Amino acid sequence: MSRIRYLVSYDIGDPKRLRKVARTLEGFGVRLQYSVFECPLDDIRLAKLKAEIQSLLNSDEDQVLFVSLGPSAKDATLVIEAMGLPYEVRSRVTII
Repeated sequence: MSRIRYLVSYDIGDPKRLRKVARTLEGFGVRLQYSVFECPLDDIRLAKLKAEIQSLLNSDEDQVLFVSLGPSAKDATLVIEAMGLPYEVRSRVTII
């Protein structure tokens, strides 16, 4: 089964829910910024991620966006151009 790379970003209204969403995404991809992840997902993992996130959200306050970046390949590289501060992968846990 082929994988698609997704850019997943979130805006969560409650700090407790925000931490749960961030921890969930850490199991599926790489954090690019505080509320942005790059996740290579096949159809099954995408459905699982969406179900897990949906169970954490308050639909009146929260939003999670999934942006398809196209097929994921072994030799595919993530190309990111940064303006301002230089880009670096964030490996630390966000504390709010």
